[in-house]
Amino acid sequence: MSAGKLPRTLRLDPSDTFVFARAAEPGEWAVTGSFLFFDADLSALAGKDRAAFRSGFAGVGSLGFSTLVVVSEASEAEREAAIEDLARHIHERFGAPDRDAARAAAREEIEVAASLCNLPIGSVIAMHRSERDGEIAEEFRTLHQRPAGADPLHGRAFHFVETDEEGPEEQADLVGLLNGASAGAGKA
Repeated sequence: MSAGKLPRTLRLDPSDTFVFARAAEPGEWAVTGSFLFFDADLSALAGKDRAAFRSGFAGVGSLGFSTLVVVSEASEAEREAAIEDLARHIHERFGAPDRDAARAAAREEIEVAASLCNLPIGSVIAMHRSERDGEIAEEFRTLHQRPAGADPLHGRAFHFVETDEEGPEEQADLVGLLNGASAGAGKA
């Protein structure tokens, strides 16, 4: 375990706000959140619930989801506050028999989250969660900043180019695509 470090939710762009039904607030302490899916029919998850299952860390204050977390310094007081926030949810929303049992479960979740932080402060972590043989499996990867001079287009899904040419412009409704609408081409 890495004493003094915990993951915080990180929002680099607004995508979490439309990918997940409830996005975590930027800067919340975070846990993997797999416990949120223990009683779910994983094969029936669709849309935003499926996205949350596959890649969402849970913010301990909101239980909203975040695609990325960043390794951050955490004082003992901040760690204890995160445990108490999570224990409150576990007791009130998930039916822990009492606050002590909820606190023990929350402490375990925070310890697992802290174990991901054996990295330098500022390291960014992404997760892929899946179901394997009836069990929830988590895989983590660290995202690294490109070195100076590296190809800026490498690894990008989209590249936008401005042009002076007249003519039809292709358009795609990315939010609509996430909500099941189809994209089309049209004139600007």
